[in-house]
Amino acid sequence: MNRFAGLLLCAGAVIAPVAQAQSEPDANRGEQLFTALCSAYCHGRDPGKREAPDLFDCEWLHGDSGTELFTTTSNGVPNTRMVAFGGKLPNGDDDICNLVAFLQVNSRCAN
Repeated sequence: MNRFAGLLLCAGAVIAPVAQAQSEPDANRGEQLFTALCSAYCHGRDPGKREAPDLFDCEWLHGDSGTELFTTTSNGVPNTRMVAFGGKLPNGDDDICNLVAFLQVNSRCAN
């Protein structure tokens, strides 16, 4: 499956139109969010044994498309430590899209 499929989801198809909605995901903002929320606690940037899955490899448990990454990040994963970030980030769904963009751009599968 193409890891970049569904990135348009983050460009506005699912996000309710608002005056300040971003036009495309910002991977730099996604990196800031990942560093603050994800890498210090569960997911790391480097390969190796961790409590949570490596988000930069080619083995995804819940799908690797932009849509699937958005859904997993928004809704979390029941019965795991992966919490739902939907409605909890400063810029709402835009920030989830930014996280997805960062993961996809930095995937070792994309290189």
